[in-house]
Amino acid sequence: MHDRIMDVKTLLEQRLNLDEYTDNVRPVTLNFSVVLRICLLAGLSDKSPRRIDDLANYNMTLSRTPYATTFFTKSDIGSMFETLLKLRYHDVEADWTQANLVSRVLGREILRGREILLKEGAIDEWLTYAPLRGGRSVSAIPELNLLIGKYENDMDAYLDINSRSIANTQILVAGTTGSGKSNLLAVLINQIRSASSDTHYPVNFLLFDYKGEFSDPSNAEWLQKFDTDSRAILNPIEKPLPFTPFKDFSGRPINEVNLYATSLATALSAISPAKISSNMDNRLSEAIINAYKAKRLKPVTFKDVLDNYVALLPGKKQDEADSVISVLSQLVRNNIFADEDKIDLIHDCYIINLGGFEKDGIMAKAIVYFVISKLNNIYEKLPKQAVNDERVELRHFTIIDEAHYMLSFENKPLQSLIAIGRNKGMSIILATQNMESYKSRYFDFYANAQYPLIMKQQQQNDSVLKDLFGVSGGALQEIKQVIAGLQKGELITKDANNMALGIGKHWQKIKVTHLI
Repeated sequence: MHDRIMDVKTLLEQRLNLDEYTDNVRPVTLNFSVVLRICLLAGLSDKSPRRIDDLANYNMTLSRTPYATTFFTKSDIGSMFETLLKLRYHDVEADWTQANLVSRVLGREILRGREILLKEGAIDEWLTYAPLRGGRSVSAIPELNLLIGKYENDMDAYLDINSRSIANTQILVAGTTGSGKSNLLAVLINQIRSASSDTHYPVNFLLFDYKGEFSDPSNAEWLQKFDTDSRAILNPIEKPLPFTPFKDFSGRPINEVNLYATSLATALSAISPAKISSNMDNRLSEAIINAYKAKRLKPVTFKDVLDNYVALLPGKKQDEADSVISVLSQLVRNNIFADEDKIDLIHDCYIINLGGFEKDGIMAKAIVYFVISKLNNIYEKLPKQAVNDERVELRHFTIIDEAHYMLSFENKPLQSLIAIGRNKGMSIILATQNMESYKSRYFDFYANAQYPLIMKQQQQNDSVLKDLFGVSGGALQEIKQVIAGLQKGELITKDANNMALGIGKHWQKIKVTHLI
């Protein structure tokens, strides 16, 4: 269905958008659910008689939900569409409780509307409202109160992630294989997108999919639960990621390049399994600077850096491969990044498939490291997020499954991304197999986490539990017993109210909603 209405989506966006925008204002990108609703309204406007036989060729797939879960729930519009359907099909005898019949009716009416809107002049006739970003009202910031399951008392369990009273929005997930961690991540993404994707303040996401399960074509129905589709999947094995990880310093002082070269050299040293000497590190920094100078401070490539590094070696050593050449050669050979930006990482949803790479290898580390660096570059240029009396705007979630592979070394881009936090409307979800992974000597990943979500663990760390839940003695032993007894799909998290008051249990147990 998305493919068949792409032409309508393109025409609408062309009609809505200007030829040029200022740096802080971007063209409107319509959500597919919005376009589907527009087509549906146009189709239902047609007064032609309806016949049940006309639906025979519009069978919808029964194995998955054909429309996003928010299709009829946004702004309480379900009753309006129900009324319009009954109006148009008042002469048709049908059992409207059959989901398959309703799906076929919707499909037929959407495609009828597509035919109407593609007629010459129809878009201008129908287009009476343009959701231009410049016209957003801060009162319309959506409430991101995520329903993730049930407490033990059968009450709904919510995570409030954008109230002004929330200190930060960092979410930590720890769960061993088979604990239900992937389902929990899916529930979090589903709730974030359901609450925001159709608003003027959509929260997009970037998911690093280490296991490849979210990118698997056999799990394509998962993407509909996130209000996106297969176009969100980026596979660097099949084609380079459609952006450059390097900064553009055009018009900037050369000193900025010098500082950047030092941090970039440190990054390449961090992801290398072999030791890089101080001489190699200095030579690498100089090679990066020379590469930028040759490109007139435009973004460089790994091939540019490699060539300039080799040129700095003494003649007799230029044919020898040291640790830096080994790392750069792998990056060049695998060709994982494009030479220029073809997408904007934060203005849409993306899933980067890392399933074909060794999880603790150079390539997987390089992809995550440099993509996060790219996100930092983008966030640096963004204005502060919108705020009203009750809520703050969230723009984007970065979700790293199997994050322990990125926490074992000094990962400055990740630290920076977390530190930026709510000033730019960024949130992050780090998922690992064991809670101990967050106890890094390089950065305190868990002390300020708003929501630590602890699932079944292979081993428990007393120090981490004390810091997360503020417990000791008998209370510590009790919480350890609860964690040991957690079943698949169950977790414990902080009870912030009790912790603040110093009374009762400092934790609550939640049974997570089963989604995938």
